Amino acid sequence: MAVSSEQIKELRERTGAGMMDCKKALEETNADIEKAVTYLREKGLAKAAKRAGRDTGEGKIISYIHGTGKTGVILELNCETDFVANNADFEALGKEIALQITAMNPLYVNEESIPKEEMENELSIQKALLEKEGKKAEQIEKILPGKMKKYYSEICLIHQTSIRDNTKTIHELVQEAIAKFGENITIRRFARFQVGGQ
Repeated sequence: MAVSSEQIKELRERTGAGMMDCKKALEETNADIEKAVTYLREKGLAKAAKRAGRDTGEGKIISYIHGTGKTGVILELNCETDFVANNADFEALGKEIALQITAMNPLYVNEESIPKEEMENELSIQKALLEKEGKKAEQIEKILPGKMKKYYSEICLIHQTSIRDNTKTIHELVQEAIAKFGENITIRRFARFQVGGQ
């Protein structure tokens, strides 16, 4: 039975699991959403969403210097306990995120980090461009969210597609780690340095 993108979206919203995991769960359960939720819970992938609000007071500062020594990243990756912070797989996740920052140069962790004025400025630019194309007000209202989503995927780390796995975003990689470790994990902040850069 074919799985629709709407079904995948609904399952992702309900469980917090990654896109490919949701697709597999729906394929395994003949596109039955309830059974797919159970399938993901049994695999431990649905736990991530439940842990999202928990405090992340532990973690690690992870550094990555790119091959030539011209670009480097310092990243603060948080979790709930020292036990997870000292796990090699947690550090590997941090390195992968740092590599992403090095390659894709995001400006912010997520859309909540974008200054209000910058967000409003981008909104008005996109609106003006659509008006220039001759779009009507009601069309603009429908198109604008998609334009902003694209903007977030360019400048926000968690919305970027992973450079090592283009089927997942950084958010989905973190969600999978949350399910694996059984703890909430958050990217707190990062700094990217480039020789000769600002």
